[in-house]
Amino acid sequence: MTTTAPAAPITTDRSPTKPPARRGPSSSRRRSTPLTIAMLAVLAYFLLPLFWLLIASTKSTQDLFNSFGLWFSDAPQLLANIKETFTQDDGVFVQWLLNTLLYAVVSALGAALLAAGAGYGFAKFRFRGDRAAFNLVLGAVMVPTTALAIPTYLLFAEAGLVNTPWAIILPSLVNPFGLYLMRVYAQDAVPDSILEAARIDGAGEARIFFTIALRLLAPGLVTVLLFTLVATWNNYFLPLIMLNDPDLYPITVGLSSWAAQAQNGGAGASSDMLALVVTGSLISILPLVAAFLLLQRYWQSGLAAGGVKQ
Repeated sequence: MTTTAPAAPITTDRSPTKPPARRGPSSSRRRSTPLTIAMLAVLAYFLLPLFWLLIASTKSTQDLFNSFGLWFSDAPQLLANIKETFTQDDGVFVQWLLNTLLYAVVSALGAALLAAGAGYGFAKFRFRGDRAAFNLVLGAVMVPTTALAIPTYLLFAEAGLVNTPWAIILPSLVNPFGLYLMRVYAQDAVPDSILEAARIDGAGEARIFFTIALRLLAPGLVTVLLFTLVATWNNYFLPLIMLNDPDLYPITVGLSSWAAQAQNGGAGASSDMLALVVTGSLISILPLVAAFLLLQRYWQSGLAAGGVKQ
């Protein structure tokens, strides 16, 4: 009779392990007093002019000079100033506002679409001279628009487009920086595998761009749209030399003409003309603020495009 030795007990090392250390608030979020002060200073630098504009819009011309600039006067009259702004000179301010809206929206949509098409082409297609052409675009980014205003005026004068809305819209469609931004964004935002699959399914290049690429390029498209919208909305020098009909003026040139009347005491100038200029300036920035707030999430994601290499 054979006996087997009992099996040795199996022991496992179950030594207690230390729980992961919890990071306190100081380790997960570092605070720097000098950096906080610097950020507050930068915030005040940008918001102080807007605060002054809001306060000044509630004052009459006399109060603009006789009261403290960063606080309300004894008799605020914001609603009266707004009413006077919209009724001055038979309501020409409304016409200027509509003109500016037309110039900015059409230019922004057209420039964004052209930049998206050109940037997508540079990113996804190879052709002879593509590097030279793209380097030319980069060089155009460094050229200030004011340097091109006079040559553009001479060119449009020959074409008979001076003193027409096209004299403002057509130059605004060209956006070299927007093209560069869209090229960088399209490089990673539009995968080559999706394009190849669409081509295998028989889709043409135009259909691929409008049905697939444009949807993937939406954040960058909105970014270019906002940049062009702001640039056209605030454009002053180009409309100044292109337009001589007050009914075609944008807000920038129209308010400048009111300011000149107030300073020179010209025809149609009233005692509160400077107050109307300030109030009109406040009204003119409200559409831009609304556009940024509505499109903020697309704009932020578009700006971050190309910042991280995948």
